Amino acid sequence: MAILQSRDEDAVRKEFQRIAGPVKLVVFSQELVAGDLCRQNEQLIKEVAALSDQISVEVLNPAIDKERAQAYGIEEVPATVVEGARDYGVRFLGIPAGYEFSNLIDSIIAVSSGEAALTDDTKASLAALAGDVDIKVFSTPT
Repeated sequence: MAILQSRDEDAVRKEFQRIAGPVKLVVFSQELVAGDLCRQNEQLIKEVAALSDQISVEVLNPAIDKERAQAYGIEEVPATVVEGARDYGVRFLGIPAGYEFSNLIDSIIAVSSGEAALTDDTKASLAALAGDVDIKVFSTPT
């Protein structure tokens, strides 16, 4: 049974017209740890990727592909890396459904261009930072 409904697919296809380049979705999944959640996440990511020929999917098991998981900083499953021409550090932990679904779509479009949609003032402020900043956003519908 499909996760996305046809009206959702149509809306996502329309958004994906803004994709500027290839995007790879790297899914970390492990049946023994979080079977149902991992299966649902894989299915959702594959359904999303099927809506654009610019998107590819790679499914990895962090227990088998330890080096890749470490390189991406993945410690929990399910997890999805959204990667454009390079890794911009965009990660989704858990299933990006519900409120997070639009963020997944926006992330795919953003990394496809490699350009941040920021004002010149914001870019200048960020360039003035003394070092890298690790930003984590957590959300819950409650």
